Amino acid sequence: MPRPIVNKATAVWNGDLLSGNGTATLDTSGAGSFAANWKARSEESGGTTTPEELIAAAHATCFCMQFSHELAENGTPPTQLTASAEVTFQVGAGITGIHLDVTGQVDGISAEDFARIAESAKGNCPVSQALKPEVTLSAALA
Repeated sequence: MPRPIVNKATAVWNGDLLSGNGTATLDTSGAGSFAANWKARSEESGGTTTPEELIAAAHATCFCMQFSHELAENGTPPTQLTASAEVTFQVGAGITGIHLDVTGQVDGISAEDFARIAESAKGNCPVSQALKPEVTLSAALA
């Protein structure tokens, strides 16, 4: 049995919620540290990241990986997939939804099969499975 792969990120927060600030660091990859604060999360990001933006990045990436795998299993490997994830945060309610949008360049597939396999990938994506809000999807060929 393969050993589990563990990835790590660290967050440091200074001060209280409303006036404090922090950083999120991608420890495993060392790809960077990102500033975060409540204003970015509750009003407008403007150059500062939020947990929701980090979730969106993880979800879009994981979904593309799962979708490319399922397309290849269908005998129609993609040339390119471009996915975005929109994570909606409502003050007082938390994360209320996630919407995935994907376009793809895939030879030899119908729009119906592309959408069907996209739905399957949405359900089988490990990040989709880890998240509680309803995950919606738009799928279109480029």
